[in-house]
Amino acid sequence: MVNNQSDYFKWDTQGTIVEPISIDKFDINRYHDYALSLEENCSSFWKKRRGVAIYRRFRVPQIFSFGCRNIEESLELQLGALEKSMNYKSDIPNFLEPWYGIGTIASSFGIDYIWNEGQAPATKPPFNSIEEALQYNFLPVEKTEIGKHTLKMIEFFIEKTKGKIPISFTDTQSPLNIASYLIPMDRLFLEMYDNPEKYQKLLNIITDLLIKFSFKQQEIIGDMLVYPGHGFASSTKFQGIGLSDDNSMMISRDFFEKLEKPFREKIGSSFGGCAFHSCGNWSSKIPSVKKINGLVMVDAAFSKETDPDPNEPEPFAIGFSGTDIVVNARVVGSIQVIEDIVKRIWNPEMKLIIVTYCQEAAEQEKVYNLIHDICN
Repeated sequence: MVNNQSDYFKWDTQGTIVEPISIDKFDINRYHDYALSLEENCSSFWKKRRGVAIYRRFRVPQIFSFGCRNIEESLELQLGALEKSMNYKSDIPNFLEPWYGIGTIASSFGIDYIWNEGQAPATKPPFNSIEEALQYNFLPVEKTEIGKHTLKMIEFFIEKTKGKIPISFTDTQSPLNIASYLIPMDRLFLEMYDNPEKYQKLLNIITDLLIKFSFKQQEIIGDMLVYPGHGFASSTKFQGIGLSDDNSMMISRDFFEKLEKPFREKIGSSFGGCAFHSCGNWSSKIPSVKKINGLVMVDAAFSKETDPDPNEPEPFAIGFSGTDIVVNARVVGSIQVIEDIVKRIWNPEMKLIIVTYCQEAAEQEKVYNLIHDICN
């Protein structure tokens, strides 16, 4: 029997432990040339209406935890990941990410991070109602301490790598997710029903703050910016901005389409489209998510080693067949697990990226060849 269960004692089931590399010991030109060598394939895949690509993601646990607080350490860990990634067969290169928690846009409303030892930064909702949040004299994100740190991190990464290494936006949350950092979830959900106009007013403010701060990042990063960004297979040849949208699982399809969808579309219209991510099993939301104008990619987990409540592959094979929407399918597991998922999700009429986490380069090469054999 295949062991396909979450290991609750593991720090990060999607993580890869790497040795940090100081910038003076990292061969910038070698990685630049490596990433450049994959760009033609990335461009070809993006332009096609159908096809498959493989991405071996290097997610280093410390970077998405306490390690994000120290810019130098974060860069050295990420350089270690980039160095190691070149040994793993992949169609899409890895990239640098200025990750600094998920409260970036919410910082405009006066929140700051809570730093517990050994943990990622946390936030606490400061308001008891939407009205309180609307009355707050919010700042542009780049004027806040969190925003300043994020931009400083981007500038540091670019300076040290001489602007030759692909880099993404920081982790971009959906307006709904951001609102939940401002107001406790139970009260926020009640006010969706009781005060939908004020709720939409708040989301419109959040959306404008998000777009403007993303433009700031885009301006600094320039041509090396990869899309859609955090959590998605990304490339300078792709389009769209990735939005983490986990809380959408807790609202009805009707509410999602009426109260949430317009803001995803507004954000996407500024960045060549948008990409949708939610943890857990969100397959029931596929019909609503597909209605987002400008949707370019969706991300989902497909094994219990990836997520305790993974998606079944078949709804995605059916739901996204015949569309131009890429399915970014994350699969942590053995070769047998990956093979099973690929056979169940692949449809010749879809665009599919299989995201793997094979621990050994030889195993990754076997998986790479297997996936291309199945899909071609």
